[in-house]
Amino acid sequence: MDKQNFIENFRAFLGILQGNICQNNTEWKVKGFIDSEKNIFSLSNDTKVISKILEIHIFPYILEFANANAFDIVLPNHQNYYPDLSFVLKQDSKIKFAVDLKTTYRNENNPTLCNGFTLGSHGEYFRNRESNKNIQFPYKDYLGHFCLGIIYDRVLVNELRQYTLNDLDKIQSVITNLTLFFAEKYKIASDVSGSGNTANIGSIKNIDAIINEKGIFAELGEEIFNDYWINYGQINITDSHGNIKKITKLEEYLKYRGKK
Repeated sequence: MDKQNFIENFRAFLGILQGNICQNNTEWKVKGFIDSEKNIFSLSNDTKVISKILEIHIFPYILEFANANAFDIVLPNHQNYYPDLSFVLKQDSKIKFAVDLKTTYRNENNPTLCNGFTLGSHGEYFRNRESNKNIQFPYKDYLGHFCLGIIYDRVLVNELRQYTLNDLDKIQSVITNLTLFFAEKYKIASDVSGSGNTANIGSIKNIDAIINEKGIFAELGEEIFNDYWINYGQINITDSHGNIKKITKLEEYLKYRGKK
């Protein structure tokens, strides 16, 4: 299976996945967590909690997709290793695809934007494509790097409550209006680091551009994306005032490389 077949098959699977995790195709089916006495405890809308439970919820369906398409899924040996999922073709282990799971919420003041997310490190394993540091397989071994993402609306939760199974229909979902996407990493990357002091690549935040893979590197190509992020903050230039600074913007990088 080549990269284009993998993309087409995964995007066809998104509609099935949406139906599996949503009621009426919009509201999250997960209502809370249950104990051995059949008490149901409602969820908060803490994004870390939502993210982890979403990952757990969708994983069995992703496993079904992998089996149907003759892939094994290799999970990372260590926490915080890249990627979340390595798809390895059963008949040819040289065919590998990296898939990271990403969840984020819509901007409440501007629903065309989301909060954004990180797209993996631009550190050791990104610069040295044969490195095994913090990555399941060397970066060069993957034929493509993708994000399976969910963008949602947060629902205001006034209080955390305990319910019974009889109350199931009354429990409010903490997220709604889920939008699923499957995108190649470089096509939704921004030129800005995605988190504070860590060496993570940031995503774009326009939802339509994410869904349709129209990030700032989409037309420039993966080669320029790689070169930019390999050298992010590594190249010194002199600004118009004669000060030495490091390149951390795509416009500066393109000018330095002599590209439009």
